[in-house]
Amino acid sequence: MKTWKGRVVVALGGNALGDTLPEQMDAVKLTAKTIVDLIAEGWQVIVSHGNGPQVGLINNAMAALSRENPRHPNTPLSVCVAMSQAYIGYDLQNAIREELNRREETKANPVSVATVITQVEVDPYDEAFLSSDKPIGHYMTREQAAFAAQQYGYQMREYGDKGWRRVVPSPRPQRIVEVDTIRTLADAGQMVIACGGGGIPVVRQKEGHLQGTAAVIDKDFCAALLAEELQADALLILTNVEKVALNYGKPEQKWLDQLDPNQIRSYAGQGQFAAGSMLPKVLAAMEFVEDGEDRVAIITQLEKASDALNGRTGTRIVGHS
Repeated sequence: MKTWKGRVVVALGGNALGDTLPEQMDAVKLTAKTIVDLIAEGWQVIVSHGNGPQVGLINNAMAALSRENPRHPNTPLSVCVAMSQAYIGYDLQNAIREELNRREETKANPVSVATVITQVEVDPYDEAFLSSDKPIGHYMTREQAAFAAQQYGYQMREYGDKGWRRVVPSPRPQRIVEVDTIRTLADAGQMVIACGGGGIPVVRQKEGHLQGTAAVIDKDFCAALLAEELQADALLILTNVEKVALNYGKPEQKWLDQLDPNQIRSYAGQGQFAAGSMLPKVLAAMEFVEDGEDRVAIITQLEKASDALNGRTGTRIVGHS
């Protein structure tokens, strides 16, 4: 078995996958190069990823089918997440495998690549279920929104002149159902793609049945849980900026090289991190480093992944000093 430099869970942002099928085919080639760079350096990589545009496209397509054919029932959101995991994993694993086979340094020590369709258990009493706020799918007219609400029971929200969108809860991940399978593959030296889109959200019934639920789990919190379960050395959250910033987008903007949990809580309390973008990333990073010793979480952009893991850029989140 290959001797690894360390185990890292890489959470890919939307910029790593594109918004459409053709864009995804192109985007994963660059993403694969970044991931294989890390493998070539000696890191054992486990990949998780977002699925925002992809699950929205699938949800829209399934809803259109049910409108055209009333005998075809509407597809549950949990099934749409499963579909997105499979087709994103299909593109990613093929691109990574091709990149591994293209390089002499990784040909000599072959690494298998596999996607695990992953369910993630959530608490049915999570407060998130009381206030759906995660938009999904396309914008609708008032009439279309009213139809969706009546026909499918969707919760709809108006977004000004853009129209109406479906909103769903975003509960915290509690347990990764297939974690033993993921761990076994990783321990065998395979490269695993798992927990796509934050995982397929499920709730446990009394008889042990796992029931899919209409929700979207934040991918960064799920990646942090995955890193915790796999006892990873590092969590690498890739987004569209090189570092975390204070006063982002303002004249007094300041890039941050390092953060600790106390600073994160203080800055978050000041409203420094946007709720829909950077806030879950820094909170997920904080949870990971607080749950164990000698861990590091890094937030940076895709193109800087190697530099960030080697301490040359990115924002490093470390335990209390």
